[in-house]
Amino acid sequence: MKPYKMAIFDLDGVIVDTAKYHYLAWRELAERLGFEFTQEHNERLKGVSRWRSLEILLEVGGMPDKFTDAEKEDMANEKNKRYVGYISQLREDEILPGARELIARMKENGIKTAIGSASKNTPLILERLGIADLFDVVIDGNSTQKAKPDPEVFVLGAKAMDVPPGDCIVFEDAQAGIDAALAAGMTPIGVGDPHNLVGAEIHVPALKDFIF
Repeated sequence: MKPYKMAIFDLDGVIVDTAKYHYLAWRELAERLGFEFTQEHNERLKGVSRWRSLEILLEVGGMPDKFTDAEKEDMANEKNKRYVGYISQLREDEILPGARELIARMKENGIKTAIGSASKNTPLILERLGIADLFDVVIDGNSTQKAKPDPEVFVLGAKAMDVPPGDCIVFEDAQAGIDAALAAGMTPIGVGDPHNLVGAEIHVPALKDFIF
């Protein structure tokens, strides 16, 4: 693999496992609406925006057109409040194995580091994990208009550091993220099950397994 000038990391599922908290919050919303939302259903939500996640959840419940946009906005906010309640209790030791060490080692070697996440709660998560200072730039749901697989989040990260897309490597655990990295002209590294991460340059079970 050629040398890279910048490494962009997805957050949920790559650096920290907040997926379980997303699931609990969505499941509680589904229960209030009167239907079951399973782990299998939840797989469809990986790497997509909060609004699209809500639309998928309502499709699962058989009520895709039952609510107005204003009602959906209230539901999305309700889910987020539940989720924030969970992640507000995050501990520093919940960072996934090898993540802190890999990112720090890259910085020591002059590689720019960035977060490229759809989550609007990224600042809170980084603060709770104590790793905000490990990143040169953070691009998240607060600074983007388009969700993955649109490449916007990665393109903005590279532009912020004035690094050409071809010199960027992206760590992703969702197919939408892999597709976004490819669309941005970057090299995607699949973190997790390779069968679910088609198009990645290489695959690793976790960041601790990435050889650098």
